[in-house]
Amino acid sequence: MARVVVTRRPPGSALEAIERVADVWLWGEDRPIPAETLHEAVAGAAGLYCMLTDTVDDGLLDAAPELRVVSTMAVGVDNIDVATCTARGIPVGHTPDVLTETTADTAFALLLTAARRLGEGRDYVRDGHWRRWEPDLLLGTDVHSSTLGIIGLGRVGRAVAGRAAGFGMRVVYNSRTRDEAAEAELGATYRELPDLLAESDHVVVATPLTAETARLIDAEALDRMKATATLVNISRGGTVDTDALVAALRSGTIAAAGLDVTDPEPIGADHPLVGLDNCFIIPHLGSSSERTRAAMADLAADNLVAGLLGRPLPACANPSVYG
Repeated sequence: MARVVVTRRPPGSALEAIERVADVWLWGEDRPIPAETLHEAVAGAAGLYCMLTDTVDDGLLDAAPELRVVSTMAVGVDNIDVATCTARGIPVGHTPDVLTETTADTAFALLLTAARRLGEGRDYVRDGHWRRWEPDLLLGTDVHSSTLGIIGLGRVGRAVAGRAAGFGMRVVYNSRTRDEAAEAELGATYRELPDLLAESDHVVVATPLTAETARLIDAEALDRMKATATLVNISRGGTVDTDALVAALRSGTIAAAGLDVTDPEPIGADHPLVGLDNCFIIPHLGSSSERTRAAMADLAADNLVAGLLGRPLPACANPSVYG
């Protein structure tokens, strides 16, 4: 049987599905596999089942001359040099669609938590400060009937816009390409990014991390936002300039932030961003429900098996590899 490398034990029955068609080398430790160990492991491997914490670049591909397929248990492929994989004839599998709704749920959980200061409220109770009801205690900003700006109207962005309707929100968006069909379906209005930032009461970043979107939300972008605004990031940490965000939250340039992703990631407990009361951070839990993570693992396994058998991948990030 073909040999494959799996960089972390996936949830559910995905590993068993792979073992039915391949000889599996599994990194069994509860931490990301070191790059040097991964490079050694992929020598002679026909397939790689990896996580978003693993870098697939020229160095790794050079170490794996027999590699026929790369499959990642994630929708984003910013950790993979997709262009080089394509040039080498290697299809790259990812997991779109199955995590869309769960990630959109997380976006709204972060939005509500940050805007309404729920994290601060929990800490207020835990720290023993709650003595009586106060008319001006931890006043936040309303989410209902406000303007929501979505940066990146892909699958997750559209799902976030759909949820906004239930809150009576007006939706404006910015994306690489204007989507008039989505505008009609969702009642969203296209805005150039500077206008979206200035107009929105709350901003959700849902764009993939690319060379064009790296540090898209920088000091200049934050300065354009309302002082009462909330920033939510459910994309990748690198789309936001961390130092600029720390400065904006400290100075009151914006009111609050809710982050599922950070730069660096993981972020240390001693980082200035973590110590800010008006910044609510969770450890990349966007798709973290039992059902969704199992579905992601299964799709990643399906992609891997298809590549090993010489079949088109069910979810291929570089379909041009097939000519």
